[in-house]
Amino acid sequence: MVSKSDQLLIVVSILEGRHFPKRPKHMLVVEAKFDGEQLATDPVDHTNQPEFATELAWEIDRKVLHQHRLQRTPIKLQCFALDPLSSAKETIGYIVLDLRTAQETKQAPKWYQLLSNKYTKFKSEIQISIALETDTKAPVASLKAKGAPPRDGKVLPGLARLDPRDIVVVLNEEGGYHQVGPAELCTDSFVLSVTIAFATQLEQLIPCTMKLPERQPEFFFYYSLLGNDVTNEPFNDLINPNFEPERASVRIRSSVEMLRAYLNLQSKLQIHLCCGDQSLGSTEVPLTGLLKRGSTDIHQHPVTVEGAFTLDPPNRAKQKLAPVPLELAPTVGVSVALQKEGVECQSLIELKTQNGHELQHSKKRLLTPIEERTVPGPKSPSRSPAPPPTQSPPTKDDATESEVESLQYDKDTKPNPKALNSVPASLAQLVATTNASETASGQKIAVPATAHHFCFSIDLRSIHDLEIGFPINCILRYSYPFFGSAAPIMTNPPVEVRKNMEVFLPQSYCAFDFATMPHQLQDTFLRIPLLVELWHKDKMSKDLLLGIARIQLSNILASEKTRFLGSNGEQCWRQTYSESVPVIAAQGSNNRIVDLSYTTTLEDYGLVKMREIFVSDSSQGLAAVSQKPCSLPAAPCPAEGQVEPRDTLEYKAALELEMWKEMQEDIFENQLKQKELAHMQALAEEWKKRDRERESLVKKKVAEYNILEGKLQKTLIELEKREQQLASAESELQREKKELESERERSLQELQDCIRRAREDCAHQVELERLRTKQLDEEKLRLQQQLSDSENKYKILEKEFQQFKEQQSNKPEVRLQSEINLLNLEKVELERKLESATKSKLHYKQQWGRALKELARLKQKEQESQMARLKKQQEELEQMRLRYLAAEEKDTVRTEQQELLDIRNELNRLKQEQKQCQESREIARGRPDGPHGPALEEGLDDYLTRLIEERDTLMRTGVYSHEDRIISELDRQIREVLARNTVSS
Repeated sequence: MVSKSDQLLIVVSILEGRHFPKRPKHMLVVEAKFDGEQLATDPVDHTNQPEFATELAWEIDRKVLHQHRLQRTPIKLQCFALDPLSSAKETIGYIVLDLRTAQETKQAPKWYQLLSNKYTKFKSEIQISIALETDTKAPVASLKAKGAPPRDGKVLPGLARLDPRDIVVVLNEEGGYHQVGPAELCTDSFVLSVTIAFATQLEQLIPCTMKLPERQPEFFFYYSLLGNDVTNEPFNDLINPNFEPERASVRIRSSVEMLRAYLNLQSKLQIHLCCGDQSLGSTEVPLTGLLKRGSTDIHQHPVTVEGAFTLDPPNRAKQKLAPVPLELAPTVGVSVALQKEGVECQSLIELKTQNGHELQHSKKRLLTPIEERTVPGPKSPSRSPAPPPTQSPPTKDDATESEVESLQYDKDTKPNPKALNSVPASLAQLVATTNASETASGQKIAVPATAHHFCFSIDLRSIHDLEIGFPINCILRYSYPFFGSAAPIMTNPPVEVRKNMEVFLPQSYCAFDFATMPHQLQDTFLRIPLLVELWHKDKMSKDLLLGIARIQLSNILASEKTRFLGSNGEQCWRQTYSESVPVIAAQGSNNRIVDLSYTTTLEDYGLVKMREIFVSDSSQGLAAVSQKPCSLPAAPCPAEGQVEPRDTLEYKAALELEMWKEMQEDIFENQLKQKELAHMQALAEEWKKRDRERESLVKKKVAEYNILEGKLQKTLIELEKREQQLASAESELQREKKELESERERSLQELQDCIRRAREDCAHQVELERLRTKQLDEEKLRLQQQLSDSENKYKILEKEFQQFKEQQSNKPEVRLQSEINLLNLEKVELERKLESATKSKLHYKQQWGRALKELARLKQKEQESQMARLKKQQEELEQMRLRYLAAEEKDTVRTEQQELLDIRNELNRLKQEQKQCQESREIARGRPDGPHGPALEEGLDDYLTRLIEERDTLMRTGVYSHEDRIISELDRQIREVLARNTVSS
C-alpha cells in the first residue's frame, strides 16, 4: 500500500492576463494538457486584462512524479478565443511549463509570455503558478463501462454466475492499473496499447458546405480508452498529414476469460477525426480479434489488430456524398496491441537471487501513469510508432536539482541490495540514457532502418555592435525539442558587453546526436527556426529578457558538403554555415539590440541499422559443489570365522564417507561464511559509499541552504528597508491625503461660493429683466396710443388734402403749371432730338469728307489717265509724222489740222466738264443764277461737299459698302445736286 503522503496534486493556478486586445464578442479559455489528460478554465471576457482565477489539478503518485521529472514531461497550456455565436475556437498561443519547477512549498506566481502569439502587435502574458500539494482526498470511485446486451455463444464456467453488466472497469490508483471484472477473478496483468501511426486522404472528409476556422485550423484524432479520453497532438495540414505517431497504453488487471468477455461487450474502438469540437469522420476498430476463443497466443507473444481503416463522415446520407473509390478513401493507420505483462520481460531478464526471489526491471513500471505516451521524436510516416531519438546522457552542468533528487530516490527504492551487483552495467546505462522504454520490459531500443544518424553542433561565438547605451550582463538561452531534449541550453557564466566592443561567449558550444529521416530534418529546419534569447542578469533584480535572435537552420542545408571518414571507416558528410544575425528587442519596437555571430555544423553519418539491444542474464546462482565420493574396492572377506561388524571394510568405508561428508560440510560452511563475509563487506563498502554520497549531498545542501540563508538575510534587510520606505511613503501618503482633503474642502467651498454668487447674479438679472419687460410693456402701450392718434391725424390730413386738391384744380395757375410741365417735356424731347441730329451731322460731315477725298482721287486718276493718253497720242502722232513724212504736205497739214482740231475739241470738252463741276459746286454751295446765282451755287457746293464728306466718312469706317441703303441714298443726292448744278449752269 502506498502511504497517504505519497499521493500528490499538481496544481496549476491560472490567475490573470495582460496585454491582450479587446474583442467584445469573444471569450478567452485556457486549456492545460498533462500526461494525456486535458483540463480547461471557464470562459472569461476577452479584455485587456482577463481575470481567470482558476486552479487546475492532476492527481499523481510521488514515484510517477519522479519518472515524469526524469522524462522532462511538460505541461502545455493553450489559449483559445471563443466566439459564443458560432462556437468557433481560435488558437491564440501556448505556454510550456517545466514540471521540475513545481515544489511542495508555495512559490510566487510568474508572468509567462504566449508563444506563437496570434496577436503579433501585443506581448500577451499570463500569470501562472505551479505547486505540489498533498492529496487528502479518498480514492476515486470505479468507472463503469457502457452496458451492452450479451452475445450468443457458450458461457465460460468462470463467468456463468456473472451478468454482463457486472463486468465493470475500476481504476486502482495505488496499483496504477484498471481492474476489469471482480477482484477474485482478476489474476493476470495485461497492457493494452493503441497507436495512431498515419493518415491519408483526409481532405475527402471536408464537404463543400463546411466552414473551417480562418486561421490554421487544428485537427486531431480522439478516442476513448477504458473511459479515458485520448487525443493526439494536433496538426494543420489535411492533404499531407504529418504528425508524430503516438501510443496510449493502460495496464489492466483481469483474466483472459474475463478480458475476452469484456472485449466481446466492447467490440469496437471508435476513433474520430476532430476539428475543435466537431467530428469530421470516424472509424471503428474491431477488438474481438485480439482474444479469439480457444487461442493461447496471448501467453506467448502480444496479439495485435492493425491496419488502415476507412474514415466515414457523419451523416453521410445528409451530406449527399458520392461513393469514394477505395484508393481515394480517407484512412487512418491504427495498431491495437494486447500483451500479458511479464511474458516478454521474462524472456529477456531473469535475474534470480540466492533465496529464489526474482528481480525484474519491469516492476519499476508498475506505478506508471494510467495513460502512457511515446516520447515524441522526429515525425515518421511509417505505420508503426516511431521510437524516441537516442539522447546523450545529461552532463553534470546540465543536471538540475530535481533530477538529482529523482536519481537519488531511484537508488534508495531499489530492492534487495545483493541483487544490485548482478545487474550488468550496460543495463544501468541503458536505463539512464533512454529513461525506460515504452515496452513492458523497458529493455529494448529499436531504431528504424530508414533513419540517418545526424550530429548537429552550434557554436555561439560572439556578440558585438551593441546599440543600447548602457552595458549589459548577458547570457544566451535556447532550446530545440527536435534534437531530443526540451531542456534549455545556456551560456555560463554571464559576460559583460559594452558599446563598440566584441565579446566572445564562454561554454557556448553544444552538439546534439539524434536519428531521423533526411526529409523530416529538412522540413523541420525549414519550418521551425532556432530562437536564441538574450537575458540580462542583475544581482539586484530578476533576470530581464532583452531580445530574441532568429537563426534559420535551413541555411546550413544549402551550404557545401564536405566528405570525411567516420570512426568505422564509413563515408560521412559535413556541412558548415556561419553568419551574424541581429537580436531584436523583445519589448516595444522591433529595434536591433546587438549582433550575434554563430557557426553551425551538420554531420550525416549515414543510415542507422535496425538493432535491438537485449540484456542477458547476469545473475549466477550459488550452486553447491557436488563431488561424488570415490568408490573404494571391496576387501575380500576372510575365510576364518565371524568378524565384528565395526571391523568390516564396509563399515570402515561408510565411516570414512561420513567423516568426509562432515569435513566437506564444514568446508562448505566455511566457504559460505567467507562468501557471506565478502558480501557483507561489499554491502558495508556500498553502504559507506552511499553514506559518503549522502554526506556530500547533505554538505552540498547545507552549503546551498547557507547561501539561501544569506540571501534570505539580505532579503530580510531589504524588506526592512522596504518597510521603512513603505512607512515613510505611507506617512507621506497620509500627509498628501490630508492636503488633498483640505484642497478638496477649499475647492468645494469655492465652488459653493461660486454657485451662490452665480445664483445671486441670476436673481438680479431676472429682476432687471422683469423691470425692463415692464418698462417695455408701458412703452408699447404708449406707442400704440401714439400710433392710433397719428392714424387719426393722417386720416384728417388726407381728407383736407383731397379737398385742397379739388380746390386747386379749378384755378388758372394750376392749368398754366400743367402746360409748363408739358412744354418742359417737349423741350427735353427736342433737346434730345437736337443732340441726335448733331451727332448725325458730325457723322455725315465725316462721310462727306470721305466723298470729297474720293472725288479728288478720282480726278487725279482721270487727269493721270488723260495725261497718259495725251502722251500716247503724241507718241502716235510723232510716229505717224515720221511714218508719213514723205506723204503729201497738204494731206499731212490737213491731217494735222484735223487732229489739232480734235484735240482742241477735246480740250474744250474737258474745260466744259471742269466748268460744269465748278458750277455744280457752286450750286451745291447755294449760289443761284441771276441776282441770287452766286449765293445758290455756293450753297449747292457746300451741300455737295457735306454729302461727299458724309459718304466718305461712312465708307472709311469699313462698316458700310456701296450696296448699303444710306450710301445709295447719299450717292443719289450727290447726283441730284450735280444734275441741278449742270442745269443751272
